[in-house]
Order: sequence, then C-alpha cells, then structure tokens
Amino acid sequence: MLAVIVVRDGHLPAGAEETISECNGRALLAGSGTTAAAEQAKYVSGDLTTAEVGEFAPGGWADALARHIADEQIVVLPASPDGRDLAPRLATRLQRPLHAMALSVSPAHVELVRNGGTELHSVTPTAAFVATLQPGIRGVDVIDADVTIRDITLVVTERHDATVEQILPADAATIDLAEAGRIVAGGAGLDGPDRFDQLATVGAALQASVGATRVVTDRGWLAHERQIGTTGVIVDPRLYLAFGISGAVQHTSGLGRPDHIISINIDAHCPMMQLADLAVVADANAVLDELLERLPVETGGQRG
Repeated sequence: MLAVIVVRDGHLPAGAEETISECNGRALLAGSGTTAAAEQAKYVSGDLTTAEVGEFAPGGWADALARHIADEQIVVLPASPDGRDLAPRLATRLQRPLHAMALSVSPAHVELVRNGGTELHSVTPTAAFVATLQPGIRGVDVIDADVTIRDITLVVTERHDATVEQILPADAATIDLAEAGRIVAGGAGLDGPDRFDQLATVGAALQASVGATRVVTDRGWLAHERQIGTTGVIVDPRLYLAFGISGAVQHTSGLGRPDHIISINIDAHCPMMQLADLAVVADANAVLDELLERLPVETGGQRG
C-alpha cells in the first residue's frame, strides 16, 4: 500500500498523516515544497519519496504518477479536496476501480460510507485499486524509527487540465467545511430552522462557514453537506463557535483540533462546554438574538 499525498507550498493536506499511517508509513509526496512537507510527515513514516512537480495539475500529474507507481497494487489518497480531484484521474490512468470515502483500507476489505453517512459498506476489493481515506477518523500512528527519504523526478509531459483564468477569494458561505478556518455551528438547542438563517448572518459578519449537528440535518433544517462529525464532514478550523450543541462523541470526533472553541449552552456540564476555551452558560437562541443586534450586519436593508 502506498499513500499519495498532494503537497501545496510545503503544507500537508487534511488527512495526510492518517493516510500515511493506513499505508504502514509508505508515502509519495508530490507537489511544491515537498522537502518541508517530508519533515512534517517523517514522524508517521519510515519510507518517504518526494517529487517536486510544481503547481497542482491533476490531469498531468495523473499521467506522470501512473507511470511511476504502476507496480503499486493499492494506492490511497486522503479525501482532501486535492485528493478527491486527483484520485479518479489516477484510477482511470491505472485502469483500476476507485473506492471513495473509505473509513479503512486493507488488501482484504475496504469500509465505505454511503447514503449520506447512514450506511457503512464493507467490500472485498480487487487485488489492485485506488481509494480515498476520510480525514479525522483513523487517527495517527507515530513511529520511532529511522526514516528513508528519497527524491525522484516526475516528468509531467501532458496537462489535461482546465486553464485557470482567475482565482477568487473563498466565500465562507459556500466553502467546503473541511477547508473552513472559522465555523459557526448550531445544534438541537436552537429552536427552529429560522435560527440557521440568523446563524448564516452572524457567520457572514465573522467570515465563518455554517455547520450543524446530525440532529439538525435529520430535521431538514440544514443540508447534509453542512453536517459536522464522523458521519458528516471532518473539520479542523481555527475558530469554532457552537450554539446549542451538547457535544455528542459523533460530533466532537469530527472537530479536529481547533485553536479556539466557544460554546453557548444552558447546560454548563455538557461535553462541548468542557471542551470550550470560552463557555457561555446561556440560552443559545437569546445569545444569537443579541449578536444580531450588536454585530454590524446588514440584512434586508436594515441593521440586524
């Protein structure tokens, strides 16, 4: 098993270390700044290969990588945005099946999340395949051993990629939650679907994305792609504001390691309040109303 990790400017993507651990410490780091990325990865890997191939171009990279790793039976990428982009192209070039959004990968079986996170499918794979591993599920195995780091040259001769005309700043309202640096999220403590419109208004003022617990998405108050947790999206924001979220383990396991957590809840002893850097013992609905009064937010032509 070999982990293939897309590196941008020396930074490992979400789920990279877990994917390397799943592949028993064998990894190929491709992209820009791979030497710096190898320094981050060497604590979970004993066998690293680096390849400087410049800016991300999944079509061209897939051709170059396929020629180099054709003898690798199982190739696993983290289900980060770049990993999800590269994996299907790589599977096509290698003429192998793709098992996307796996919770675990081994030569004998692959566990896959399906049907909006409500089903876990265990499949027996073919001898050779490509898979993407969900971040935030497996955990990381830190090794204490000598690390072999090799540098190789990958020649990208063809670039079957769209031409980038313009790069726009990320919109906090639509950005993938897994990539959001700030998140405001609501749980069962909010008293109705209209509260999430208010939460979006507060989020816009803070340049934060909106998330929710499974209870909320099951009620249809917010789309499933906004659900945070082991059966939703795995996140790792710098700032996490939790409105009326008790902190069930399925939710908190998907939070990563936020730099700051602020929790508003009437239950001072619930798990989310225990995790918080700042715990506000209050009704989340009342606090949300007060925020709308105080924040300089324009809603419908009037100050909210």
